[in-house]
Formats: sequence, C-alpha cells, structure tokens
Amino acid sequence: MESISISRPMVALALWTLLVFALIPIRRIRAVRLGMLTSSDFKLGESDRVPEHVALPNRNAMNLLQVPVLFYVACLLLAVSQAVDPWFVGLAWAYVILRVAHSVVHIFYNRVRVRFVPFALSNLVLLVVWLRLAWRLG
Repeated sequence: MESISISRPMVALALWTLLVFALIPIRRIRAVRLGMLTSSDFKLGESDRVPEHVALPNRNAMNLLQVPVLFYVACLLLAVSQAVDPWFVGLAWAYVILRVAHSVVHIFYNRVRVRFVPFALSNLVLLVVWLRLAWRLG
C-alpha cells in the first residue's frame, strides 16, 4: 500500500512537468501569431529575439528534467525495496509542492530571490530523502 502512495507524488510531478511543456508551444505560437517572432526564431532552439515570457516555460521545463530525476529514482528505489513509510511519502509531497511553487514563480513572476526559496528548499528535501534512503537501505 505504501508503494502505491509513493507513486502519487511521482505522477503528480510528471503531470505538472507535462503541463509546463504544454505552455511552450502555446506561448511560442501566440508570439508568432502576434508578429513578435517568426518560426525561424526557434530554428536552433530560441533566438535572442525571444522575449522572456515566451522563453520561461521552456527554461522551466528543462529544469523539471534535471534534478527531479533524482526524485524519481529515489521514489522507485523506495517502492522496489519496500522501504516506503509515511515520512517518505510526506517528503515526496513536500518536494512536489515546492517544485510546483518554483515553477509558478519562475514562469509567471520570475523574481530570482523569490523563486530561490522553493528551489533551495526542494533540493534540501531531496537531500533528506536520499540521506534517509541511504541510511534505511544501508
């Protein structure tokens, strides 16, 4: 039963990541339709002409594919080793909530000092997960 509960935060973060990915074409297409950009501005990624509000979903999506990989691996190890307990589940949900908060700030407000807090806290939570996992499996 606990293995199932650790999968829920994994699914939630994966769905959030896909939602952020969906913002990329929405913002790009809108910018092209408004004449702000042309499709060639995306030929090799993003040209220097791409405004911040168009570039941010892509930058955040890439961020959601970097450190969170360690979250997914930890959750899978927990499930496979049957080491899941309520603490791990709570930490997993805290990680997801902090990553969503980071994304929201990054994409819609983009103040580095503000987005640093959920980003740093999410990394701290992930560190605790890994230290606890190492101790539990060690």
